Amino acid sequence: MSPQTSSKAPLAGIRVIDFTTVIAGPYCTRLLADCGAEVIKIETDVGDQIRHVPPISDGASSYFGHLNAGKKSIVLDLRSDAGLAAAKKLVATADVVVENFRPGVMGRLGLDYATLAAGHEDLIYCAISGFGQTGPRATEPAYAPVVQAGSGLDLAQMGYQAELTKPETCGIFTADVMAAIYAFGAIQTGLISKLRHGVGQFIDVALMDAIISLLIYEVQLAQFPDTPPRILYSPSRANDGFIIVTPISQKQFVDFAAAIGQPELLDDPRFATMAQRRLHWPEVMQVIDAWTVTRSAKECEAIMTKAGVPSSRYRSVGESMTDAQSQARGLMATIQDGAGGYQVPNPPFQFSDGTIGITPQVPGLGEHTAELLASLD
Repeated sequence: MSPQTSSKAPLAGIRVIDFTTVIAGPYCTRLLADCGAEVIKIETDVGDQIRHVPPISDGASSYFGHLNAGKKSIVLDLRSDAGLAAAKKLVATADVVVENFRPGVMGRLGLDYATLAAGHEDLIYCAISGFGQTGPRATEPAYAPVVQAGSGLDLAQMGYQAELTKPETCGIFTADVMAAIYAFGAIQTGLISKLRHGVGQFIDVALMDAIISLLIYEVQLAQFPDTPPRILYSPSRANDGFIIVTPISQKQFVDFAAAIGQPELLDDPRFATMAQRRLHWPEVMQVIDAWTVTRSAKECEAIMTKAGVPSSRYRSVGESMTDAQSQARGLMATIQDGAGGYQVPNPPFQFSDGTIGITPQVPGLGEHTAELLASLD
């Protein structure tokens, strides 16, 4: 049973009007759909641009499906009187609006919070943007790579890689996902506030703020630069790949020393206490590296796991998707679009009653237009 067919799903009965495109907004609203909300995605006649981004099979993008499964799709021309009127009628029936245009766009369309909340005071309206709705950079264009460069994230990560001479190329859009998750939580907080106080809320989520919030240690280090060097958890080379081993606590290091057959490490003043190991972490890594390089990553992982020392060999995404732990938790689910089925992750949280999970259908462009327009008459 999908969340949308379960009356016990946490957000069952909540209607969301989704004006979002690309990643941050659609991922937020997909999570709302995963929790049982009815999400109505408003698209142009060419659709969300992600509909045309590979991987594509028979004209259908699995990238799009990953972000938009479980929603309804309606095609409206928001620049026409009829399209705008239909959008406003839909909002009048809704609990939540989510948009991720550059600040000012929704206002020019007449779909801003002030306009839509007039007569609909309990509306929850969430705006996701690169820099937020206020401030000198509010109207600047921004995608996740731009935000990750401008937030300090990329230079901080570069600083942890001794071999790098320039920031790494951005391949994973952390800023989009972080903003989506914050928006997802903020919308539900707004719904709780509505239940308690009877009024709605305008929610302003910025990708930049989300990434700076991620940089917990780095924010403090910027204020206290004389802090002693932190422990860096580095990959160690095995004879067939890489593994990470992290004997942080005193017990873990004792167990690590025993597992590698070197209990005498504890007699070395550099390694005797957590405080001393912190000061001599490069030497700790030399010990780990010398042990792992003669063994396979899988063997190293097995020995460390048996000893109770946190570790993992480096897996590909494909390996992690099919790992026994992922399978046991039902992490991956098969969804369907016009081209067939493929897998995407369920939400990374579970409810004991089983009502949380991805709805396994991806909407075709405008698939629900006639149905939804008829409901407005």
